[in-house]
Amino acid sequence: MTTDEFHLRASSFGGVADVYERTRPGYPDDAVRWLTGDQPVRVLDLGAGTGKLTRSLVAAGHDVVAVDPSEPMLAQLRTALPAVDARAGTAERLPLDDASVDVVTAGQAYHWFDPATALPEIARVLRPGGRLGLVWNLRDDSVGWVDELWSMFGDHEGRRADDPQVITPFGPVEQRTFRHEQRLDRDGLLGLVASRSYVAILTAPEREALLTRVGALYDRVAGPDGVVLPYATHCYRSTRG
Repeated sequence: MTTDEFHLRASSFGGVADVYERTRPGYPDDAVRWLTGDQPVRVLDLGAGTGKLTRSLVAAGHDVVAVDPSEPMLAQLRTALPAVDARAGTAERLPLDDASVDVVTAGQAYHWFDPATALPEIARVLRPGGRLGLVWNLRDDSVGWVDELWSMFGDHEGRRADDPQVITPFGPVEQRTFRHEQRLDRDGLLGLVASRSYVAILTAPEREALLTRVGALYDRVAGPDGVVLPYATHCYRSTRG
């Protein structure tokens, strides 16, 4: 991906915030517990988007501050979670005080950060002994139609999670994978595809042609209750020294 494409894709989510909110999956409860621990703490959900991970953090009893650079995405989050402290900001310049949170999470977002700048900034707002938790839902393409679906996107859709590299003062990275699934109707599957950054930046004819192919696949494989999309939820955590 070129630098220009990276920035174009990173800034594309505001234009698909509503469909992102309707169609992107959440995260399994056991994955959230592994990332944050069993006791309620103060959590910064970084790159929070429309609040997919934020919901699970709130449900687990945590005091959550949600930060995202996209105001349209934050508008969706504020509507769904009006009690959450939601702030505009980036991983490289966080709108929080020093040592003010116990855990920093990033769901489906860390690959948009500049680690050389973001990690020291994350360390700044974490209390000593605090934790960084990263999570991605990646499709399980051992199912034939799922592999066929994501193969439509070529190299744009990663097939595995890259182990995130951290620097001092963070310690070794631990990793675990959890199972997850999402039931979708036809509109849901089309919306899930449309919410991808590489789809959002296509021209209208290109996007329409792609979604036509996705719709044809759905019509061929769906049952009376739609389709179930399986995921492997890859989680990583590291403790701040």
